[in-house]
Amino acid sequence: MRRRRVTYTWHLRQVMASHGLWQTTELAPLLAERGVELSAAQVYRLCAGVPERLSLRTLAALCDIFGCTPNDLIETEATAGRTPTKATAKRPVAKRPRRARITQESQQ
Repeated sequence: MRRRRVTYTWHLRQVMASHGLWQTTELAPLLAERGVELSAAQVYRLCAGVPERLSLRTLAALCDIFGCTPNDLIETEATAGRTPTKATAKRPVAKRPRRARITQESQQ
């Protein structure tokens, strides 16, 4: 069975630049107007990094600020993953231990 690998690219910096926002400190008050209170460090990480988690409230506020959709901020890509490798002499397949059976003989 092949696993699919899903990746994404965060485009907030490009969207900010296209709207004339160059500093992360300019974004904090715009988020606060929409009820999203983030510290300066949180806003910086949101802009400079790639968030692992993002609240829908924050995403909706960003879309409202920039008049865009989530597709403008997040680009996703799914690719076929590697097929599981077969066991070799150098890399054996781990086996699960066998379940113990209790018999009359073992109880004596």
